[in-house]
Amino acid sequence: MANKALVVDDDKVTLELLSFQLQSEGFETVTAERGTKGLELVRENDFDIILTDLNLPDISGIEMVKRSKEIAPQTEIIMITGFGSMEKAIEATKAGAFYYIEKPVEFDELLVLITKAVERKQQAREIQELRGKLSSKTSYEGIIGGSRSMQQIYEIIENVAESDANILILGESGTGKEVIANAIHYKSRRSNKPFVKVNCSALPKDLIESQLFGHVKGSFTGAHADKVGFIGQAAAGSLLLDEIAEMPVDVQPKLLRILQEKAYYRVGSDKAQEADFRLICSTNRTPFEAIQEGFLREDLYYRINTIEIMIPPLRERMEDVSMLAEHFLHIYADKYKRKDLEFSQSAYDQMLNYNWRGNVRELQHVIERAVLLSKNRKIEKLDIARSAAVAVGAGGQQPETVTTPSMGTYLPSYETERTPLPDLDISVGQNGDSKDLFQEIGKLIVDKLPEPEDGVDQKDIFNELENGVVTAALRRTKGNKQAAANLLGLYRPRLYGMIKRHKIEEKAD
Repeated sequence: MANKALVVDDDKVTLELLSFQLQSEGFETVTAERGTKGLELVRENDFDIILTDLNLPDISGIEMVKRSKEIAPQTEIIMITGFGSMEKAIEATKAGAFYYIEKPVEFDELLVLITKAVERKQQAREIQELRGKLSSKTSYEGIIGGSRSMQQIYEIIENVAESDANILILGESGTGKEVIANAIHYKSRRSNKPFVKVNCSALPKDLIESQLFGHVKGSFTGAHADKVGFIGQAAAGSLLLDEIAEMPVDVQPKLLRILQEKAYYRVGSDKAQEADFRLICSTNRTPFEAIQEGFLREDLYYRINTIEIMIPPLRERMEDVSMLAEHFLHIYADKYKRKDLEFSQSAYDQMLNYNWRGNVRELQHVIERAVLLSKNRKIEKLDIARSAAVAVGAGGQQPETVTTPSMGTYLPSYETERTPLPDLDISVGQNGDSKDLFQEIGKLIVDKLPEPEDGVDQKDIFNELENGVVTAALRRTKGNKQAAANLLGLYRPRLYGMIKRHKIEEKAD
């Protein structure tokens, strides 16, 4: 669908010229010679961009901007000013204009501004659609995230939840390991039984055995009564041992024996207790490093690691940031009675250009703080320390870049030996189905892959494909992210996350 533009100017030559130039770029244009007529058209139409002269015969351009934003707040407006009207132009931007440009107008320069303004409006529309999705379906068993890596985790949970297989969840602090554990338990056949969560790093070392296994009265000083212990409390249910690598090494063999024999003894008792629980463990340590450093026994590691789930850090799934932020905004706006709060575009830009070293937990706290400190309906800025606001991918080697002239977008430059694609049978149905094309391309790629070698990790081919497809889409659209997202059938925030994750850097606006 063509973008729709409104041009308001009392100079007929200017109207005709701008209308012709915009139509040559694929815009549907509507014109008005007076501000009041322009406002009437704004009420009747959904414009993607409005161009208005500063000096109109009936109302001022400033008034045109103010009243247009009241009618259509998401539609961006570019003010066209005469020479020496800089103060008025600045006043127009304060009134809500996206930008201003001086006469005589260079259309190439104007087109860059129009493209960015349209892109911003479309992104605002997508955020509204995202909010609609959040109100109906945004999560899998309480987990928020639509990135490919999270979809893979959902598949694993779906496949293993019904079994009693031991699960090891790996991930940096704040990635949501406990949320994943919750999903596993509540999708399992043990969901109506207890789910006991134990933070191994918080257990007192001199009482850890008593806390885990329980004890009988009189077994040690202070044991005034029998105690069931966490394992007993989890009978027929699930047991989460969070930060398993922090469990004392001398206790780990006893846990291993319980897993092997399905029985355990309370401290001070020689009566075996049945160990009927589903074990889920988590750690923010790299397992083999923990083993080498003496924090985790290797034999226990292999026993608890029947199924391993690796949660990627938030910086590697930036397409999930907007969805998570909207989720937390709804939670805290409701909690603190701050209804109808929303993020500004600058707040979204902050989120997508921050490294999130504290992962989802840090994002959650930032959003809660923003809700508490917000002074009006729109959150304009997040309270993120400037020194910590490191762009995603900073510190790593940046790819060589080239610039496409129209949008200034930086894309990786590379030369590779190219194998020409064979003639493909492209079957496109009424719904744009290209299944045969993708099957042929998939076969071509897989046929070219080298056989896996023992001890050599294979590259994630889907990660490489995602990088290549996003880069190709941006090249084809000359850096226009919205057009690239439309081409690929993606929401723009998700595409933006992919750009960040693959370090397809953009020139700052």
